Amino acid sequence: MRSYFFADSPATLDAFLDDWHAGRLTRQDWTHGAHVAACAYYAFDHAAGETTRIMTAGILAFNRAVGVENTPTGGYHETLTRFWSTVIVAHVSALDAASRWEAVRSALERFGEDRDLPRRCYSFDVVKDVRARREWIAPDRAGDGLLADLRVA
Repeated sequence: MRSYFFADSPATLDAFLDDWHAGRLTRQDWTHGAHVAACAYYAFDHAAGETTRIMTAGILAFNRAVGVENTPTGGYHETLTRFWSTVIVAHVSALDAASRWEAVRSALERFGEDRDLPRRCYSFDVVKDVRARREWIAPDRAGDGLLADLRVA
């Protein structure tokens, strides 16, 4: 697995999430892997809806802290947030992980570098779609079979 500075230990992971919520991270630190780690952190003991709520609030607050405007074409993306929350919650739930850190490490190993999963699950460019940015659009493809057993609603 690729090394992620924020997942070296349970203590570094907790500190990273504290920094994210406090708006102390840089934009460069808030990578796809960081999103995955944060989502898995909360998915360890929350259902998909609550994990999505936490991620949404955290992303919006972080964007404000670093000067990212949430507009129809940039910033927060509703469909991607709900999509990844649902996928990661399902992954973490299936693990029966012994600890939050173990859940995060597993999610990072599986999804930390897989930025293309939405492209395999949507028949259009969901990343650039203005409607998908503001409201939930369910996947219309199975994503190489990954979504076959997930209820992404």
